[in-house]
Amino acid sequence: VIPPPVIHIESYSEDSISFSLKMTTNIKVSGYVVNIYWTFDSHRQEKRTLVIEGEKSIQKVANLTAHTPYEISAWAKTELGDSPLSFVHVVTSGTRPASPSLKAKAINQTAVECSWTGPRNVVYGIFYATSFLELYRSPHNSSTSSHNMTVLVQRDEQYLFLV
Repeated sequence: VIPPPVIHIESYSEDSISFSLKMTTNIKVSGYVVNIYWTFDSHRQEKRTLVIEGEKSIQKVANLTAHTPYEISAWAKTELGDSPLSFVHVVTSGTRPASPSLKAKAINQTAVECSWTGPRNVVYGIFYATSFLELYRSPHNSSTSSHNMTVLVQRDEQYLFLV
């Protein structure tokens, strides 16, 4: 039986997490697949996937959000097949940024001007859909470091926006 890998949190800060991966077996490991999950505003779960080559690994994941819970899952790719998943949870340090204040205004039947307030030098995600279910499961989205964006939409539809 292939054991799951051991994920050890080495350190974390407001915007990054460092962790190590290792196996407690003599089975040859060719690499790991790591998924990092987090949720924004309880509406949209995000994921980042890392494919890591080699047996032992220390990784640093940056561009994270302060005071946000993250789940890290990993499995090893071995000569005998894939291992089971292992999981760890960590909350980044610091104070979570305040939610931006969003204003959306129709320019015409197919364009909406979205503008919001918030800190500079960060990346904003703009999510939009025609229902709460679609907003949660599979919204349209774009990202920008500015404080406004024109979004193209279908005519004769009502949209929900989240930034």
